[in-house]
Formats: sequence, C-alpha cells, structure tokens
Amino acid sequence: MQFVEEIVVDEFLPTVRSMLAAELRERGLTQSEVADVLGISQSAVSKYAHGDVTVNDRIAGDERIETLVAELADGLAAGDVTPVRALIEIEILIRELETGGDLLAQLHEEGVPELADHGSSFRVHDPESDLRTSERVLSSLRRGLRILENASGFTALIPAVGSNLVACTPDAEDVDDVAGVPGRIFDVKGKATVPADPEFGVSEHVATILLAARRHDADVSAAVNIAYSPTLLDRLTEMGHTTAEFDESDDVVSSVGAAVDEVPEATVLYQTGGMGIEPLIYVLGTDAESVADDVRTLL
Repeated sequence: MQFVEEIVVDEFLPTVRSMLAAELRERGLTQSEVADVLGISQSAVSKYAHGDVTVNDRIAGDERIETLVAELADGLAAGDVTPVRALIEIEILIRELETGGDLLAQLHEEGVPELADHGSSFRVHDPESDLRTSERVLSSLRRGLRILENASGFTALIPAVGSNLVACTPDAEDVDDVAGVPGRIFDVKGKATVPADPEFGVSEHVATILLAARRHDADVSAAVNIAYSPTLLDRLTEMGHTTAEFDESDDVVSSVGAAVDEVPEATVLYQTGGMGIEPLIYVLGTDAESVADDVRTLL
C-alpha cells in the first residue's frame, strides 16, 4: 500500500530541494545560506550538491517545476521571496500535480496499478472526490474522538442515553452523509468508551439535529450531545457560544429549524427534557476536532 503523500515525501521533495539548492548555489549563495533558506542542515545541502540524493528525472524534467524552482531561486536569492512564500508556492503546485491525470497522480497510479480497478469514475487524486471527502470527515472524527477519550472527566458529561460525536460531508443531505460512532460513547467503569470505529449512517439522533440546523443555514458540520445543566450552558456562553432552546417533545426537525431561524448564530442547542425525554445539550461546530476541544474546555 502506497499513498500519494509518500511519493511527495520520498521523491518530489528531495528532487525539488536538490534543484533549489543547485539554483541557489549558482546565484552565489554559500552552503550555509542555502541551508538557512531551505530550512535544512548544511550536510543535507552538501549531499544535494554532490549528487548523493536520488532525483526523480520525471519530476525534475517537468516544465512547471523547472519554472517554479527558477523563479523561487531568483526571489530567495534577492530577498524578494520569503521561505514561507516559497513553501506556499510549492504546496500549491503539489496539489495541482496530485489531481487526476497529472504528474504525481500518474506516479501514484503506476505504483499502485490496482487503483485502475475502480474505473474511470473513481478519482482518488481529485481533492473533491467522494472518497477523499469521506476520508477527511472520518479522519477528523477519529481525532475528535481521541480528544474526548483522553479528556479527564469527560464521563461526567455523558448522558444516560450516551454521547455521540458526529461529522458530515460538505453537501450532506441525510443521515447516510453523517459519520458517527456505532452504538454511541458510553461511560464504562469511569472511562469514556468508543465501542467501534466511526462509520457513516450510524447516528440517527445527533445526525438529525446537525442536519436540521444545517438546513436552516447554520454554518456547522459537526456536533456532540452532552448532559444538560444550566451551569454548562453558562460555561459555553462564556466560551463564546450562542445558545438556543428547542422542544424535543415536538417534531425535532421543525423545532430545531425554528430555534436556528430565531437565533441564526446559535452554536449550542439544548432542550430541558420532558416525559421520558432526557434533557440534553448539543454543541455544534465546523469540524469534529473543534467540537471535541470545546467539550474538553468545559471540564
């Protein structure tokens, strides 16, 4: 198994650094100055200068890379371009070369020919592909879950029905577009326990709250439910959140929509319970990690 990022690290970066080091030396910079500009050691510059680093000829021969390296070398040598600016320019080019059919994508597909089995409609290198979008959501969700698992005292915020941290794709329309924890997060002997890896389509309740808020133009993509208390609401307000109450005993989707319409800036929704309904707080945010961080700050 090889990721396109490995090609960037193992082949693209050594090649571009070697090219930049050579260009900067040609422009009169000393080995020490080249090391400072590129943020590498002098011994590394020496290896580049003596050809001790393997260069990918296809990468080195790409006209776009040659042009960018020459332009950056001119700017870095003259002091018109900062190393940070050079980094940004290279990062932009990397993203372009990773798109389907371009240089890094070609190198990846040659290294992993099985990718062709997914058919022409599958573009693993397209940053907007469904697969990459879903994986980004799941990756963020996993990081958020680790934050909650390691947060001392989080179990005190887990309601009787359990908590769930969820996150959705940018164009989410239904619960199948929302990832969450199968079976929810529970307090098991004083430890927050995530029973399984996050999946799409496994959270009915918290996903419904998130989707309902989004349908009324709330700029949120993740949510978590925690136990209700006025003290927690006050803490969330102090942290900069805006709260809005809704009635879960009624139609949840309509009630959440009405609450968001009334308080468009709301990032915390809550209900105070009723017959057979546990009072809950829902913390919403732009991604799973930021939501988990907010919850950790409550502790």
